[in-house]
Amino acid sequence: MALTNVLRRRKPFLAPPTFWLLSPAVVFLVLWTQVPLVLTLYYSFQRFVLVNPDLRGFVGFGNYLSLVTDPAFWVSLERTLVLVLSSLGVTLVFGLALGLLFFQRFPGRAWMRTLAISPFFVMPVVSALIWKNMLMHPVYGLLSWLFRALGLPPVDWLAQYPMLSIVAMVAWQWIPFATLLVLTGLQSLPWDVLEAARIDGANPAQEFRYIVLPHLARTLSVVAMLESIFFLSLFAEIYTATSGGPGLATTTLPYLIFLKAFAEYRIGVAAAGAIFAVILANLVALFLLRFIGRNLRAEAIG
Repeated sequence: MALTNVLRRRKPFLAPPTFWLLSPAVVFLVLWTQVPLVLTLYYSFQRFVLVNPDLRGFVGFGNYLSLVTDPAFWVSLERTLVLVLSSLGVTLVFGLALGLLFFQRFPGRAWMRTLAISPFFVMPVVSALIWKNMLMHPVYGLLSWLFRALGLPPVDWLAQYPMLSIVAMVAWQWIPFATLLVLTGLQSLPWDVLEAARIDGANPAQEFRYIVLPHLARTLSVVAMLESIFFLSLFAEIYTATSGGPGLATTTLPYLIFLKAFAEYRIGVAAAGAIFAVILANLVALFLLRFIGRNLRAEAIG
């Protein structure tokens, strides 16, 4: 009887007025996200070449087979993983270091924080143009001027070290994002635990290893998940700075999809590549979400 009364008193998850208020936003969200995905999936099973639009028809997994048998696909997949892992490693290390630095008290800290996060608000195309023409240009770039001032030969970065150059561009723009989240995570750092560790004789390295870093584990996991998803879809920096070259040195999976669609005009193969990219992004997100979930369960048990 008591259980029946409790069930009767329970309100539904969404009351009718709330349901009608939220339904337009839910419908818009579904249309905005799922309709393009369904169309991409549809075209991935169709023969669709822009130079011959009359030749249409169902080809099954022919587009996927054409994609995976193309050597450029596996090269682009390797380049994508190299770019994501390299950029992620650099942004996590420097974001953590800058977050710890700006967490300390010193004159002008507010101004320095503002300047440190400002690169994140620069458009990717503008950032790539700045690095390409003002910093890395082999003739009149700032780095070439510094090399000549030191008596060293200038370096054509985009030709000799293309992937390193792209990683530098991406890291410069995304380090502020990691720094901002690290600073947010440090706001909840328990000062009484730090004071107790210092009283017990812990040095700064031990404080960082046993207190600060475990406290920031969840924050760093979120940074890694969000940045990995964004890095998997990087396009503007590559298109602006290197156009995927030299050769296939910086041709990632998103840029290969662009080439299949707008250089070879094979929309079906490009759609198949887009489905691969979606699957890859979801696998990475799933892995990182499971990792974060394990950390949360471990903290709850502890």
